Amino acid sequence: MIVFMTMWCPAISGRPGPAYLALAEAIAEAVAARQLIAGDRLPPQRDLAYRLGLSLSTVTRGYSEAARRGLLEGTVGRGTYVRQPGPKVAAAWGATLTRPSDGPIDFANNLPFAGSAATALARCLAGLASDSGLGAFLDHAPEAAMRRHAEVGAHWIGMLGLGIRGRSISLVNGAQQGLFVSLLALTRPGDAILVEELTYPPVLAIARQLGLTPIPVAMDREGLLPDALDTSAISTGARLLYVMPTLQTPTAATMGESRRRAVAEVALGRGLTIIEDDVFAFLPRFRPPPLATFAPENTLFLTSTSKSLAPGLRVGFVHAPSRFESALRSAIALSSWMPPPFMAEIAARWIEDGTAEKLNSEQRTEAEFRQKLSRRILDGYDIRADPSGFHVWLCLPKGIRAGTFEAAGGQQGVLLRASSIFAVDAKAAPEAVRLCLSHEPDRERVALGLARIAALLQSTADSSAFVV
Repeated sequence: MIVFMTMWCPAISGRPGPAYLALAEAIAEAVAARQLIAGDRLPPQRDLAYRLGLSLSTVTRGYSEAARRGLLEGTVGRGTYVRQPGPKVAAAWGATLTRPSDGPIDFANNLPFAGSAATALARCLAGLASDSGLGAFLDHAPEAAMRRHAEVGAHWIGMLGLGIRGRSISLVNGAQQGLFVSLLALTRPGDAILVEELTYPPVLAIARQLGLTPIPVAMDREGLLPDALDTSAISTGARLLYVMPTLQTPTAATMGESRRRAVAEVALGRGLTIIEDDVFAFLPRFRPPPLATFAPENTLFLTSTSKSLAPGLRVGFVHAPSRFESALRSAIALSSWMPPPFMAEIAARWIEDGTAEKLNSEQRTEAEFRQKLSRRILDGYDIRADPSGFHVWLCLPKGIRAGTFEAAGGQQGVLLRASSIFAVDAKAAPEAVRLCLSHEPDRERVALGLARIAALLQSTADSSAFVV
């Protein structure tokens, strides 16, 4: 269905470069953000010129530039429309969690590799089928099973250097629910929450739903800056910090031990409670101890099996100081009553029999192969990544806007994420994109997608197509 975009009017004041390029950039960013979708009709050029206070020739030139980039197409007598992608790139206008063997190459979704989890699941289900107590897992969670699952979770987390007991562990439906219930338990509407200036997008969405105000804290290549955290805590009066110290989303930064100690020191000094999101905890071969080891009475530690073992195994673990346990478990009961005992039993058996370590090792090995591939194909560009991580943070060459690059990637059949989706303040987002290398099941498609990204980067260096 064709929709006439009578209300669409971009904000182009303050953008660098000529006005016509600013308009083309605004169109590219609107397409990338799906504010404009394939088939939408843009305002007539004369109308838009009047609204923006520009000459008609400037708007015409801006539309022509967007058309040259493959974003628009015009029909005499009918107007200008957002271009309808061909069948091979149609899905580039909306990422999917499926893993097709053809179509757009998906670098947008940060899911782990498929690996041999299906084979391991078949063996586990066969063992469960012979268990005389299997029916209990279809009832409310048996108390004994809940205690065992918590103890196994404590053992799993203990591999990271965090020595804890099962009684301090709460099971959740993945780390994202762990984040939601932690915020639900610890905050009230109107509270401020300190977050990295580039962060995991669901934390911003959850904060909005709970009536919280996210406050961005400056970062460098190692992650959160302790001095900036201290300043923000003083100026805002916030009492809660959400942070990803290991393989941070989206920058892939990992804090060193001294940085973690400094962040913990600020938190302790300012009375901050820390929510430490460590979903990628088990990927690095070598990593510092969790933040929770340096501020144990102030930190809720979250991790899960979905990033380290299999994406559909939605079993998360929240370790909380004793004073938060009651509120946390009430929030879990309110939001989902309990995680499915059957799924928790699968995770527990995998951890107990060594399957979890094997699957996680597979994830790490494949990640390392693909990271080497990305460094070879994108050699010479500013890419930031961990050798064992799933994603790459690509800082774009000077003059290239991230929104335009994301849209251009979609036109080339490669899905990726521009920095603005991760930014607390989208206007302050750096010109960078995140590439997730783990979602695609086939290495050849990963190599092809990276080659297309390299070609796009080269084309921008050779022409002014995407440069402002």
